[in-house]
Amino acid sequence: MSPANTENTVPDVEHTTDLLILGGGSAGFAAAIRATELGASVVMVERGALGGTCVNVGCVPSKTLIRAAEVQHRAEHHGFVGIRTGAERPDFAAVIEHKRQLVAELQQAKYWDVLASHPAVMLMQGAARFRSDGTVEVDGAPVRARKVLIVTGASPWLAPIPGLSDARPLTSTELMELEELPEHLVVLGGGYVGLELGQTFARLGARVTVLARSRLVSHEDREVSEALAAYLRTEGIDVRTGVKFDRVSGEPGAFQVGFEHDGKQLVLEPDQLLAATGRRPNTRGMGLEEAGIRLGEHGEIVVDEHLRTSLPAVYAAGDVIGEPSFVYVAAYAGSLAADNALNGDRRIYDLSVVPRVTFTDPAVASVGLTESQARDSGIDVEVTTLPMSYVPRAIAARDTRGLVKLVADRSTNLLVGAHILAPEAGDIIQQAAMAIRFGITTDEIASMLHPYLTNAEAMKLACQTFKKDVKTLSCCAS
Repeated sequence: MSPANTENTVPDVEHTTDLLILGGGSAGFAAAIRATELGASVVMVERGALGGTCVNVGCVPSKTLIRAAEVQHRAEHHGFVGIRTGAERPDFAAVIEHKRQLVAELQQAKYWDVLASHPAVMLMQGAARFRSDGTVEVDGAPVRARKVLIVTGASPWLAPIPGLSDARPLTSTELMELEELPEHLVVLGGGYVGLELGQTFARLGARVTVLARSRLVSHEDREVSEALAAYLRTEGIDVRTGVKFDRVSGEPGAFQVGFEHDGKQLVLEPDQLLAATGRRPNTRGMGLEEAGIRLGEHGEIVVDEHLRTSLPAVYAAGDVIGEPSFVYVAAYAGSLAADNALNGDRRIYDLSVVPRVTFTDPAVASVGLTESQARDSGIDVEVTTLPMSYVPRAIAARDTRGLVKLVADRSTNLLVGAHILAPEAGDIIQQAAMAIRFGITTDEIASMLHPYLTNAEAMKLACQTFKKDVKTLSCCAS
């Protein structure tokens, strides 16, 4: 892969640039674009593939594989009488190659071509490191800059399970590059990465076992978590929660996973093992602490409300500063950090309302506080749960899996949390995010016009249930 215009790929390292950006992912590009809007000169440093996690090994490849697996699954599993469908075993290698083509296309269109359209951004490909005096060098060559922004992202992390690192399990990146479908895939971890890819590979024909220390998507509402586990088990995925790991041994093609579950000592022998036990910021080997940049417990860069580090001329944004690890948060943070670095610390990094989505099927989407979090914070809460079986769109589509659970402040009727388990739940959650952000009450949402036979109507119906029994309402009744 090469840029469409190579003129901006060989910077003059003797020139002092306004903003030096370490990392070429979504946060880095958002920062670079904002800096050029402000008339600044920019040098961007990237040691790996341009585009970072999302386009190369994260959102784009995983979501296209998820959709491919869904098409395969729907060919054999649907709720319509009289519709005859069937599916042959998928050509797994062709599916993976199609995914690679999409990644290459989007990397070119959204990163190389964008870079070419911003001639004020110079690209250096190499490894950046801080010197003890706070200056930066790239592959040993000094780069002079007035301000520095670190956006080096995060990478898969192996939990401290005995023998795990020696066994060489697959990361999510490596799993999505396999040429052959595993016969039995064991997934270590019950978070979004493990569940999304576990369900995908199960639908493509692999036997899948998920082993999780706690409940699935443990940061989500418990009712949603337990319902999701039930749906995955219905598809034939062996989901085991509350697991205590003993040891992992073996090698690719012949692993042994020892664990305790429900008081029994068990051993599984899968041919492939996915370690989806979390991610850690990419800060090692950069000389950060030696330069005076403070790191947190998990290696994340500690920043203030303006995204400035403990070194005044250095800022950081995106996954490298820790959770939440979402591409849209990283892009927002990158732009904000560039603004503050070049304009003075005028903007505050605000994560008060962050919607999140786990792309299982049904999907999980949420924003704000769970019921237990709201009660623990002292809010007098009112809670309602609407099964998707009351949503006309779900009924007509013959797919009523899931629920909408809303948490409101009883005294104000303001939403403090929304938790959705439904097909395409991510398309519904933004209503709740907007309501929380701008103080729209549940009564106001319930009184708004919502298009009939859309899943968005689930939010209206859920808000109506605070005061009405939706069982007694006709279609479109308000």
